Amino acid sequence: MKIKIFKIKAKSIFTQTKIPGAKWTINQYVGCQHSCLYCYAKFMCQWRPENYGKWGSWVEVKINAPELVKGKYVEGWVYMSSVSDPYQPIEKQLELTRRVLKNLDKRIKLSILTKSDLILRDIDILKKFKNLEVGLTINNFDGRLKKIFEPFSPTNQARIYALKVLKENGLKTYCFVSPIIPGLIDIRNIIRQTRDFTDFYWFETINLRLAGQEFIEIIKRKFPKSFEIIESQAKFNDFLKECCKIIDSEKINCQGFVYEADRGRNKRTKKG
Repeated sequence: MKIKIFKIKAKSIFTQTKIPGAKWTINQYVGCQHSCLYCYAKFMCQWRPENYGKWGSWVEVKINAPELVKGKYVEGWVYMSSVSDPYQPIEKQLELTRRVLKNLDKRIKLSILTKSDLILRDIDILKKFKNLEVGLTINNFDGRLKKIFEPFSPTNQARIYALKVLKENGLKTYCFVSPIIPGLIDIRNIIRQTRDFTDFYWFETINLRLAGQEFIEIIKRKFPKSFEIIESQAKFNDFLKECCKIIDSEKINCQGFVYEADRGRNKRTKKG
């Protein structure tokens, strides 16, 4: 897919957030080439000009991000990134994330989440941070499922490998299991593939409201059994209970479970 690149100069780079466990976000990119069908961040399109186009077809690059973080220190955890992937394909060429990491105060508490094994390139810089955690989004989308839901992201096996290498290099790692869709995601299998090199886990179910109408129509047409559970609050609640049973039975360090409650808001539980 051809991607439109918009280079801008931002006024600031640290943004306060309500993301669980974090106080700030850094988004050196806005928009994402991975073009995941279910992405919650597509709401960003409403604040962009019409010429940007559909979510997944454009990326906004904050070219001055490395300068904006230089010499700055903030208290509390900083999350990278909330409306993009810091290691989407364009990063290989631009090295914007790498330059941001180089300039960031190494005392900052930093949490990075990505779907890409490109993060392995920056292990040398990551090791310099005093408080760092690195997460990979893992699901079992493969073959047909991946083509539908995550057409341009690295494979799950590449992500699992990246998680393993990061841990072998002494970094704190976490696995973000998302999006959990009834009948399509095998939580137990993901845990068993990653538990030997994962310090903790976060789990997140699909959010229909933010995933949007296109996602809903495809789930309804191609995966009717999954849709039947998702659209029914009672059946969805039973599904959530079953997920929690699996997580508890695996005896892992689960930091939290993010799910859509009553179809109107996100519910975040801290399991400890």
